[in-house]
Amino acid sequence: MMGGRRGLLGAEVSKPRSAGATLKRFWGYFKHYWFALLVTIVLVVISTWTQVRTPELIGQAVDCYLTPAASQAFAGASAMVAGSQDGAAEGESGCWYDPAVPADAGPEELVWRLGGLVALVAGLYILGALVSGAQFYTMAWAGQRALTQMRVDLFRHLLRLNLSFYNKEEVGGLMSRITNDIDTIQQMLGFGLVNVTRSVLLLVWVVATMLSLNVPYTLVSMIVVPFMVIVTVYFAGQARKAYRRVRQEIGEVNADLQESIAGVREVQAFSREDENIAEFRASNAANRDANIRAASYTSALGPILEALSYISTAIVVGVGGWALLSGDGKLLGSTISLGLIITFMSYVQNFNQPIQQISMLWANIQSAIAGGERIFDLMDEEPEIADEPGAVEMPFIEGRVVFKDVFAHYKEDEPVLCNINLAAEPGQTVAIVGPTGAGKTTLVNLIPRFYDVQSGAIAIDGRDVRRVTRASLRRQIGIVLQDTFLFSESVMENIRYGKPGATDEEVIEAARLAHADDFISRLPDGYNTVLGERGAGLSQGQRQLVAIARAILGDARILILDEATSSVDTRTERLIQSALDRLMKGRTTFVIAHRLSTIRNADQVLVLNEGDIVERGTHESLLAARGFYYDLYMSQFRHEATIKQDGRTAALQSQAAG
Repeated sequence: MMGGRRGLLGAEVSKPRSAGATLKRFWGYFKHYWFALLVTIVLVVISTWTQVRTPELIGQAVDCYLTPAASQAFAGASAMVAGSQDGAAEGESGCWYDPAVPADAGPEELVWRLGGLVALVAGLYILGALVSGAQFYTMAWAGQRALTQMRVDLFRHLLRLNLSFYNKEEVGGLMSRITNDIDTIQQMLGFGLVNVTRSVLLLVWVVATMLSLNVPYTLVSMIVVPFMVIVTVYFAGQARKAYRRVRQEIGEVNADLQESIAGVREVQAFSREDENIAEFRASNAANRDANIRAASYTSALGPILEALSYISTAIVVGVGGWALLSGDGKLLGSTISLGLIITFMSYVQNFNQPIQQISMLWANIQSAIAGGERIFDLMDEEPEIADEPGAVEMPFIEGRVVFKDVFAHYKEDEPVLCNINLAAEPGQTVAIVGPTGAGKTTLVNLIPRFYDVQSGAIAIDGRDVRRVTRASLRRQIGIVLQDTFLFSESVMENIRYGKPGATDEEVIEAARLAHADDFISRLPDGYNTVLGERGAGLSQGQRQLVAIARAILGDARILILDEATSSVDTRTERLIQSALDRLMKGRTTFVIAHRLSTIRNADQVLVLNEGDIVERGTHESLLAARGFYYDLYMSQFRHEATIKQDGRTAALQSQAAG
């Protein structure tokens, strides 16, 4: 039932977008907060600068104060890059922090100067920490606003999609797009993106600084970098594919959860708990396996890069130590000092650390890109039914509805309606009857354009429904279904849903006309009583009365009633029918019904069978014709009347016996 389902979007995992295209669409949301992003970039630059400068200061502490005799070597290395092979000018130390330190400075002066350098290093660390906190805040500020807009756009798009889309897609899977997929993007924005940006900047800055100090030593230190790049690119590509599968499988898990919880009554009624648990276990296991596969790539990347970073550090120490121990302190003509070795060790660690950090954050990045691709795949899903270019507002409807040569289907080779022709005049009631699967619901769904005809036309007051905007059309059509949907809001707001600007007095008056005021007044908080999901807390009949009140308040000129009086007791049926009579008065009404009373009073009855109108007329004329309707009536409606009569007889016998 649940484990093997895939909707229209299920195949998208096999056709990933380019990461660049996804990131470009992300930018479409972030560009509105460019100032916050600019501030973040500035803060990232400052934070990176503190990280780059501290190793050099530590190296100078060794060469300029702890081993002053070596300061000229440090200065010589700097001067060589500047084009001078003669070292620093006489009397200069080459320490940019304190270039005037004398060569014959005593211990006390060196300690005093060293204390200032230590204070500067500490200040840089504190500044870096403060700036890091600020950059995460500004990025989160911009990111949360961008994600809020993305959620709104996605939700708006979901409400634009047609019913045919929801017939093929699972609600749980769609909800996963709005929740889980956007959450992965949020994780990236809250922590990953800033760190990755800072890491990339740090890489570039460290390399530039190392080159400014000693070009040959830098090139030797970077020997393992190509291997790091190759490993990262390979594992990143594999991780991205794996995380697309993860996002797909978590959607399946959510779909299973939503369906099982929504249908818990049926699950328990048929004792299907064990089977549903087994099916959920299967989808959950698929999600587990997808996560393990994704984790295997990201977890392998970290240790490999860490091993390469150790090799890089060993090269720095080994080559630098060899240069010092060889006696001349030269490497390919450039000067090597102890402080320079320590500085390069810190830089190599600073270089390897962001690579490792990027690799560890790559899981979040790839997961976020995969989530973004799924979100944009859904946003790119075009509604099958949309307003045509130049569609106009539907004027006030009088109520004349005409079907002319209408054909409709859901699948190309499976027609549902064939050559339907009918005309309903303003104020008329049209009853639609027929066996299950005859096309009754499809016929009425074409009027508000929940679906479109494949050929032919439907006109209201002479206007083709395809030439007017859907919103202006649907605002003037009221619908009361057998399975009434009520929201988890107050009774007042559920009725007001039919006319958002209605006053409380108008809502209460609509409820009185629908015979709903009595039971609403008896609720714990009256009209302010908050209902449970789908109207939990009310009976089926009470939900119907609330729906009728909603339709009365909307004051639509065309009504569609889909078995609105079924599945209720006789007393409630009378209340509902009385409310419907008031609602239908003066309005063009299409009724799909099995209740005899509605059909008897209809101005015309349409009999559908296999998508075609096989008979039409009044109730009496169709019975007199003794055709398909007569057989349907005898087999179904008379049976219903017999049951009612038997019930009355049993009640009278019980009273007599008492």
